[in-house]
Amino acid sequence: MGERDYYEVLGVSKDATPEDMKKAYRKLALKYHPDKNPGNKEAEDKFKEISNAYEVLSDPEKKQAYDQRGMDGVHDMGFQGFTSNDDIFSHFSDIFGDISFGSRETGPEHGDDLKYALTVPFMEAVFGIEKQIQIQHTENCATCLGSGAKPGTNPITCPDCGGRGFVSQSRARGFGTFNITAQCKRCGGKGRIVTTPCTNCAGKGLVKALRTISVKIPPGSDTGTVLRLAGLGEAGTNGGSPGDLYVALQVQLHPNFERKGRDVIYQLPIKYTQAVLGAEVKVPTLKGSAKLKIPRGTQSNQTFRLRGQGIPDANGQVGDEFVKVTITVPRSLTPKEEELLKELNSLSQGN
Repeated sequence: MGERDYYEVLGVSKDATPEDMKKAYRKLALKYHPDKNPGNKEAEDKFKEISNAYEVLSDPEKKQAYDQRGMDGVHDMGFQGFTSNDDIFSHFSDIFGDISFGSRETGPEHGDDLKYALTVPFMEAVFGIEKQIQIQHTENCATCLGSGAKPGTNPITCPDCGGRGFVSQSRARGFGTFNITAQCKRCGGKGRIVTTPCTNCAGKGLVKALRTISVKIPPGSDTGTVLRLAGLGEAGTNGGSPGDLYVALQVQLHPNFERKGRDVIYQLPIKYTQAVLGAEVKVPTLKGSAKLKIPRGTQSNQTFRLRGQGIPDANGQVGDEFVKVTITVPRSLTPKEEELLKELNSLSQGN
């Protein structure tokens, strides 16, 4: 017997109606039924747990005893829990009698999606580019057009399932009868059999193919951007539509620019004299270069903005470039430079 609260097991409140409890139990029983979970011990234990819970809560006397004294009250009434699935099936034959399990006819199935990782240089991702990639995927055989049958012949209807793709059997459980539906083994659920296979695809209807595809990378793409190319994944089966191809981008780093969304950051080294006296310098940008005015008294790590010199996005908006200046200190001086700096130092004493 489980220790969990039986109301929690069924997912109902204490004031739930008998019909609500029955619906809750039926839904869980369909999920954990042994015929749907063959060999699954966890599902089997869950099936017994929900059946014990429903037996207690659906019986007014057992429910009252459970509400008052928990499982001790139920045990005193003689209920110790179900010992086998057959006991459950026979006890709840009215609930299980019309349940049908198993797989149904295999109709058209959508093909699987494919994923492709594409590394792109920084500048190509910024401004957009069209790249050529090669993928290997399954596609319909061009010889038999996906039928699997040799040209001039046609598949026949499966005699075992009559073209349905599944077969049904009745199984007795206690006082209940179950309709067990399973995929037809002879045709594999297709409902038809290829008697004269296509020599190109060996009757499968599908072949592996290496295909070159053009991928348009939009401006402003970044690492993590995923492009969907509809219909370029694996071929569908039984006339199903093909899957899609998803191209995930990995953008390489740039040696000079650091990206922050639509903006870029550039580290600009300047001389001490330029920072003190001010200057006009050329700064690299994504499109070439631009002039930047360094005002007098610029401090190290001070940042300046170049509007519209950043990265464009899909909506046509363009970010900015932020120039962060760092003041460089010479490692060696000429005698004249050292003399002048000492003179400057003496002039600035106390300032």
